[in-house]
Amino acid sequence: MNRPVIGISTYQEPARWGVWDTPAVLLPAVYPRLVRAAGGLAVMLPPDDTADAAREAVAALDGVVVAGGADVEPARYGEVPDPRTGPPARERDAWETALIEAAIAQHVPLLGICRGMQLLNVALGGTLHQHLDGHTGGPGVFGEHPVVPVAGTAYAAAVAEPDVVPTYHHQAVDRLGSGLTASAHAPDGTVEAVELTGHDSLVLGVQWHPEMGHDTRVMTALVDAARHRAASREGTPAP
Repeated sequence: MNRPVIGISTYQEPARWGVWDTPAVLLPAVYPRLVRAAGGLAVMLPPDDTADAAREAVAALDGVVVAGGADVEPARYGEVPDPRTGPPARERDAWETALIEAAIAQHVPLLGICRGMQLLNVALGGTLHQHLDGHTGGPGVFGEHPVVPVAGTAYAAAVAEPDVVPTYHHQAVDRLGSGLTASAHAPDGTVEAVELTGHDSLVLGVQWHPEMGHDTRVMTALVDAARHRAASREGTPAP
């Protein structure tokens, strides 16, 4: 069976190479590297401006990853920006929200990483803490801390024991979105993983950055779910 195709969200930034200075669609290489290490085939999802485009893109995929990055705009969950909240990335918020909604509607397995988990929560009606301390190693430096799985969750099925994870964020889930449950916590009580309950495909968000470590289990859970979905669409048994 071919490797399941996993689409990863990207974003537009100014870039320069050679004599060219022009916007580019970017994604840190560690994301596709982790997908490959977990047994998937990674493809990049360049931003588009319509929900129809998101639905078409997701329909061609076996799984979706929403990558980490900029703060979610507080207006999306009905709050005014804290002074420590970063500048809005409205086009990215809109595109990745459309990807999340399309993946859930089409029952395509979904993994949100850091910002991706926060946007998943907001897309389902939840809110965020706009600032907390202690979840980075300093500006531009990843920190680490343990996360403890909640027994009986899909995350706990993938990672059964407390694990030390690479972390870099200053925002986190406050009120959970509709249908989401917390499936891991940090020692300070921060929600570190969420998942959609009562859904027949994996919808998982993790607050840390698995792409910055060596543990592939979270991404393997997504790739395995994508492989089973691909097999069911083709009418063949999954390995």
